[in-house]
Amino acid sequence: MRYRVLFLILGLTVVALFILDILFGSVTISAKEVLKALLNDTGSNYETIIMKFRLPKAITAVAVGIGLSLSGLQMQTVFRNPMAGPDVLGISSGASLGVAFVILGFSSNLSADNISGLGNWILVVAAWIGAGAIMLLIMAISSRVKDIMTILIIGIMLSSGISAVVTIMQYFSNETMLKAYVIWTMGSLGNLTSGQLQVLLISLSAGILLSFLSVKMLNALLLGENYAGSIGLNIRFARIIVFTCTSILAGSVTAFCGPIGFIGIAVPHIVRILFKTSDHKILIPGTILAGAALMLLSDIISQLPGSESVLPVNSVTSLIGIPVVIWVIFRNRKYSGQF
Repeated sequence: MRYRVLFLILGLTVVALFILDILFGSVTISAKEVLKALLNDTGSNYETIIMKFRLPKAITAVAVGIGLSLSGLQMQTVFRNPMAGPDVLGISSGASLGVAFVILGFSSNLSADNISGLGNWILVVAAWIGAGAIMLLIMAISSRVKDIMTILIIGIMLSSGISAVVTIMQYFSNETMLKAYVIWTMGSLGNLTSGQLQVLLISLSAGILLSFLSVKMLNALLLGENYAGSIGLNIRFARIIVFTCTSILAGSVTAFCGPIGFIGIAVPHIVRILFKTSDHKILIPGTILAGAALMLLSDIISQLPGSESVLPVNSVTSLIGIPVVIWVIFRNRKYSGQF
């Protein structure tokens, strides 16, 4: 009964924040005009703003929140590490490297904004490969190093190494390529074309489906690989499924919206606190709702309602997520009992 109430509250929160995200922006539009734009084909300027900009951006915020939060939940389970997350362990950096190869490595006419058709899939597959490669590297390291903080430091070092490679690529790129890449690194929910949003939603749907199919595997991995193997779980197969799922979720978001930090690490902890369980049958839908809600809230704050200025959404998610990460570090001993 308690879970049902929490799911209902989270669901209503997502709906309320979704409506507020459409209502708020640099141009003041009344709720009546928003409703008219959504229901009628009036051809007004308000309809253009709502249908072309605010509605796709709100949908993107929901998709990004779900993708990053689910990937963070699965990484924390597989690594049995409360500090695991796509941005903390370098997974987002790996995806960024894949995107950098596409944006900085091919042509000055190719940028994240003007890629279309097959190019969208090239961009997202490059991000998947980059994220997957770093996932495998971190997993290989974690099989030898058990200390949580050491793995965290190695993840930060990997991120720094990848940043160094990208910096070298930026140094040798031309002005147009450099501008496109720098804008992409700021993280944005509002620059996606309809084709890119379509690819993002298809990719994330596959990742969400894999997440629900891997509930039993994640619950078994939470007990440790030795115990999971003793009850019949195929560890190698489980790793492949979870790694593929995480790479798709984190890589797809990074490919089109840039590196957005701290949502992946913060949301799973918030959900565990709310539901007080480690059962992924509960955690996965809870993480989906909480991730969508937190990303919508971050987007609303980044728009600075009542102002014409817009903050990079990445800075807002960092300000929200960093206190959670600091809290996890200070409570690590007590909290590690759930991993």
